Amino acid sequence: MNLPATHPDSSSAMSRRRALQLGAGALAAATGGLLSGCATSSGTVTSELIHGATGGGLKDSLDPHFPVTMPDIARVRQLYEPLLRFTPDYRVEPGLATAVEHNPDATEWTFHLREGVTFHDGRPLTAWDVKASMERMANPKNPSGMLTDVAPLVDLARCRAVDDRTYRVVLKEPYGILDQLLASYTLGIVPADFDLTRPVGTGPFRYDTFLPGQRSHFVRHDGYWDRKAAVDSLTILDFTDDAAKVSALLAGQVHTVDNLPPYLAGAIERQGAHPLVSETGGWVPFTMRVDQRPFSDVRVRQAMRLVVDRQQLIDQALSGFGRVANDLYGPFDPDYIGDELPQRHQDIAQARHLLRAAGAEDLHVELVTSTAVGSGGVEAANILVQQAAKAGITVTLTKADAGVFYGDRYLKWGFAQDFWSTRLYLPQAIACALKSSPYNETHFDDPQFTDLVVAARRTTDPARRRTLLQDAQRIEHERGGLIVWAFANQVDAYGRQVSGLVPAREQPCSSYRFNLATLRES
Repeated sequence: MNLPATHPDSSSAMSRRRALQLGAGALAAATGGLLSGCATSSGTVTSELIHGATGGGLKDSLDPHFPVTMPDIARVRQLYEPLLRFTPDYRVEPGLATAVEHNPDATEWTFHLREGVTFHDGRPLTAWDVKASMERMANPKNPSGMLTDVAPLVDLARCRAVDDRTYRVVLKEPYGILDQLLASYTLGIVPADFDLTRPVGTGPFRYDTFLPGQRSHFVRHDGYWDRKAAVDSLTILDFTDDAAKVSALLAGQVHTVDNLPPYLAGAIERQGAHPLVSETGGWVPFTMRVDQRPFSDVRVRQAMRLVVDRQQLIDQALSGFGRVANDLYGPFDPDYIGDELPQRHQDIAQARHLLRAAGAEDLHVELVTSTAVGSGGVEAANILVQQAAKAGITVTLTKADAGVFYGDRYLKWGFAQDFWSTRLYLPQAIACALKSSPYNETHFDDPQFTDLVVAARRTTDPARRRTLLQDAQRIEHERGGLIVWAFANQVDAYGRQVSGLVPAREQPCSSYRFNLATLRES
């Protein structure tokens, strides 16, 4: 199997792949002495929002369809927009398209474009631009991450611009959830003559300058169709060190930061900044390869799930910023049943019983972890070692750096961790729980489960899809290879000058919708 080069949510991983520290001198050079009010050469005072993004490096990109690092995501969300988008509470709503419809068997999807949308260079958005964008992001040889499953089904030769405001996608087989996929932030629409060296989109800010691994600068798009930015420009600075990032926030050198270490939430508030806490569906699972011993025995997998004290992990690894999970993902999906199934709690006696039945009383396993899996990941791994010992399980912890963890052996570890952002259940299952999935960490390959998922993605009947997906969840809950112990809250922060940002379930800092932010004079 050809493995993907990067994880689909690798922004959080990449944000922790470097150990370089951004000292005061480097910070001053990166900010260029920027303040919220900057005088132009003509003497006019302009307002500038400065965001501190976690991670980044020399491979940072402005590519709309392949963002990797957290700063990448922050940038593309200023420049580009998808046909549909998610609300702060993670429901699909109109974006560049005001309406979408499909034929009875969901093999043809028609999108009606919003009037009055212009690109940063002043040209109007047309269906021909959507056609070119679809051809780029659904390229079967190199599809954007969220289209890996559907790209082989897109009949690009038959997809067409019906007229300037109407675009039709034609599929080779039914696909009932295309609207959910096309709401992804990685599927932004670009002009037909898109040039990555001078990127143009329809977003609230337009490109000005970009220095990979350091900073990028954007200017307000005055022709923006939605809420125009209240600030004149936006600078995004890359931070590879949490301490430098927090210090910059408290010193007023940046106005917002993403991925604040949760244990600092109270401390920064006492110093005048404000934490922004969002309830998300993000999760950092333990992954057990079901095709290799000892985890090929479902009783061993069930035993491992029963040694976990989930609340302890939340309290200690996430500083309390999370909610207990039940070995299923997609908590905001209307068909989610994780709260209806019996909640797994630590049960050492039952875990020992299952291990004896499997002939694995003296179980020894290696757990591979890395700071690359995000905040609380390594801490959770250390705690699990202690919890497993109560059931007589010896867990040897191996800490790998990011390059190794997400290198050639990624998706090959026997027992490891990973991380995922908020998604609905079916797109997530397609991404990680099928033999054909690009990110199947556990090598889960259950024919009954696969049949249910494939049938669910084909159907256009919501009631039938609900039944299929709930049956699939029951199988994954009993036989899967994931230990989903919590849904982590997203913790960001903003300075005293900032207002307008609200919690959002999809991405940090109001899903990086900085056009919502306003600045007060200090």
